[in-house]
Amino acid sequence: MTAGLPKGFTVRPVAMEELKAAVALFNACSMELIGAKQHDVDETRVEWGTPGFNLETDTRVVLSPAGEIVGYIEVWDIEEPHVQIWSWGRVRPDYKGKGIGTYLLQWAEDRTRKAIPKAPSGVRVVLRHSALHQDKPAQALLTCGGFNLIRHFWRMVIKMDGSPPTPVWPGGIVVRTFAPEQGDRALATAVRDMFKDHWGYVETPFEEELVRWQHWVKNDKNFDPSLWFLAMDGDEITGASLCSPKTNEDPDMGYVHTLGVRHPWRRRGIALALLHHSFGEFFNRGKSKVSLHVDAKSLTGATRLYEKAGMHVDRLSHNYEKELRPGKDLATQSVT
Repeated sequence: MTAGLPKGFTVRPVAMEELKAAVALFNACSMELIGAKQHDVDETRVEWGTPGFNLETDTRVVLSPAGEIVGYIEVWDIEEPHVQIWSWGRVRPDYKGKGIGTYLLQWAEDRTRKAIPKAPSGVRVVLRHSALHQDKPAQALLTCGGFNLIRHFWRMVIKMDGSPPTPVWPGGIVVRTFAPEQGDRALATAVRDMFKDHWGYVETPFEEELVRWQHWVKNDKNFDPSLWFLAMDGDEITGASLCSPKTNEDPDMGYVHTLGVRHPWRRRGIALALLHHSFGEFFNRGKSKVSLHVDAKSLTGATRLYEKAGMHVDRLSHNYEKELRPGKDLATQSVT
């Protein structure tokens, strides 16, 4: 018997061979919450293979007496300076209320505390976890575990009944698609620059970040460079809209994974032009719906841009945080 779990239940790291069983658990939970399957075996395989992520040390599964995976949690502690660590977990709907979620969340906190010595001296260290608005048990669990609600995020969607507006590009700005062999380093640098003034941003070593970025580009089966749009001013990348052809829960919905403009080129209409260009490409490919995720209190006013483009909020999630060590906060909190 494992302390904190019901009699006969056991806990251990997940194994890559259990990928399909784990994804089945994740999808059972998403079906309960939103009525659709959000998770894909190939995508999860890529995620578990992220450089620096270790299934042995960074995951735990709870097994029922019959040997079924009924609970799962992972901790993301792969980025220096190890000050903002995330956990994510699920408990199978028919096994909720047995203390499994409480046990796993405590394990995640204990695991995260092991990262504190890796953080710079005198710097604040936190554990973060998100929960969908409709997942009231998860919100209650986090609150009881000492987490505080700190931020809200939206999924925004547009349903296009006709061709979207033609993008209007400022003078000197042209759009092209991404050519992986010609500049993944340049694009990664530009995207990093775009998001430095977004809430919660913490700078990490560029070379490590680039390796992880290249891992996803190389292994993501949905990666389509013809849907990665770059706004160019001569040889300079001024902005980007990096899109995926579909979402796991809805193959008929396109997805804007990253949309941003570098600071010197903002307030010139580039972001709206990139968004309209992306909508137009999706529409031409037979997609009438497009979604993205955004900070509900975006420091750069992104929500106003998306509303102007005709998008509306259709899903809400909450970010929770537990401070494990007080100190100087390295994360961006405001725009100066």
